[in-house]
Formats: sequence, structure tokens, C-alpha cells
Amino acid sequence: MSDLPEFEFRKVHHVMPYITRVLETPAGNALIRLVAHPDGHFRAIFKSTYFTLAEGHTEPSRSQWATLKKKMKRHNRQVFIFKNHGETDCRQAAKNVAADRDYRCLYVDFGFFLE
Repeated sequence: MSDLPEFEFRKVHHVMPYITRVLETPAGNALIRLVAHPDGHFRAIFKSTYFTLAEGHTEPSRSQWATLKKKMKRHNRQVFIFKNHGETDCRQAAKNVAADRDYRCLYVDFGFFLE
């Protein structure tokens, strides 16, 4: 038995505007790819440049991740955000990711509660 809720099935093109708004930055959009899973949840893979890191830090802080998750909730109250998040291999994330990029690839998983 899973501790996860059941998710509403949504098409990627319906979820894309939501996650695009969430991952918008002054420098442009950080979203690299949105992956749909069979159980109805999604994985947003995005550029690490979404986060502004403090000098000397190489990872986003817990507070920065929490702020992203709060922003996701503000944009849609029906969103369920998975506890786990982190870094993923950019080469597996998208075919068009340049080898000489100045960012790492991060991910956050989410789904939408059944109404």
C-alpha cells in the first residue's frame, strides 16, 4: 500500500503552463523538460540557475527548495509535491542540453490531487 495520494491524470500540454510560470526567472525560463509518469505525477527537470546560490555554496539550501515548493502551491492549491528532490543527469534529461552548459540539472516531482 502506497502512502501517496491518487493523482488526477492531466496531459503534459495542460501542466506545461503551470510549471513554466513557476520556474520563470528574470533570466528566462529554467524548465528543461516535463516528464509524465503512468500514475499521473510529473517530474520537472530544470536548470540549477533557477536558484541564486550564496557565495561558496554549490547546492540550493533547504530554504530555497522550501520556497520553490511554496511557490508551486501558491500557483495551484491542488498540487501535491513530493518530499524528495535533487539533481539528475542532464544527458538523460534532454537531448538538446549543451555539454558546455553553466548549470546542473535539478528535479522536483509533483502531481495534482483528485478532486
